Amino acid sequence: MKIGVVGGGQLARMLGLAGLPLGFQFRFLEPSSDCPAANLGEIIRAPYDDAQGLERFACDIECATYEFENVPAETARWLDERLTLAPTPRALAIAQDRITEKATFRELGIPVQATAGIKSLSDIASAVRTVALPAVLKTRRLGYDGKGQRVLHASEKDAAESVRVAWVELGRVPCILESFVSFTAEVSQIAVRGRKRAHTPAIAFYPLTQNEHRGGILWKSESPAPCDPTGELAASAQQYVKRLMESLDYIGVIAVEFFVTSAGLVANEMAPRVHNSGHWTIDGSVTSQFENHLRAVAGLPLGSTHAHGSSVMINLVGRAPITARLLEIPHAHVHLYGKGARAGRKIGHVTLTAPTAQDLDDPAALLAQLAAWDS
Repeated sequence: MKIGVVGGGQLARMLGLAGLPLGFQFRFLEPSSDCPAANLGEIIRAPYDDAQGLERFACDIECATYEFENVPAETARWLDERLTLAPTPRALAIAQDRITEKATFRELGIPVQATAGIKSLSDIASAVRTVALPAVLKTRRLGYDGKGQRVLHASEKDAAESVRVAWVELGRVPCILESFVSFTAEVSQIAVRGRKRAHTPAIAFYPLTQNEHRGGILWKSESPAPCDPTGELAASAQQYVKRLMESLDYIGVIAVEFFVTSAGLVANEMAPRVHNSGHWTIDGSVTSQFENHLRAVAGLPLGSTHAHGSSVMINLVGRAPITARLLEIPHAHVHLYGKGARAGRKIGHVTLTAPTAQDLDDPAALLAQLAAWDS
């Protein structure tokens, strides 16, 4: 079976690496000639909305998916009309619009913070009455890894003026103002939903993952989540994500990020794709998120999401230390994406796996080692 992937970045690369042993062939739609997935299948080099490129991409493939959620809506609809596209354009559209995303969560009874939309200057006064500072102003669309947002502190003397200035800095585009959530931890629930088959569960969940961000970029993921020793948070997260997937008739892997608060979980955002916080599953679970996503897209039985033990994943951002040094670290599995070094760029990750969390090396100590080594 040949599977089409919109995008040729590191997530597409890892999908290819997971699918080749299963006999899948791949075709990637990617405007860049030098992309991480380049040696894993055919590359259709064209913009994502290029008509001729799409025709070449869709020719003789049975199903398609995407590696990121900023796929043009028209592209998703065009593909969906011609072949099996998973996840669906509806799930993609919800994830692309933060206001629609929050409204969807509310409709499904998934807790979210107070929010207000801002399209013009006239919206700011009412938005500030609805959402008091501290708050976060985000662009309604696009933006990732901390981009496209401004944090507004409670100490600001003139809340409306602070929001106005931030809105101008973000380009006067439609935005969402979100109340700041006082949280003790950030977690993500990764799940996969396949097509219904006899004697095969349609939905499977990976253990809850606890995440730590630095500079708006994911730095570390730990699974199972240390903040959930009783499993109560995981049970809530799975209930919410199951509700979301079933409402969307969702096929494939999804990740939903939550804040952990004294009152329980508060949903932050969803990603209708394989997710950075699930990279640990490559080495730490029976079936990785990438393989399970492909199984679901292709209509095959899902694999076990059981974890072998405990895992810690650390992103390599900006540069990677010498590979030989990384491989000296006990329990380490090294994944490099074939990308050039650049500030703020994810160029690889290292996953530490062991039977228990106590057997793992201190991730903070590992980071200090990484920072001390020249690339």
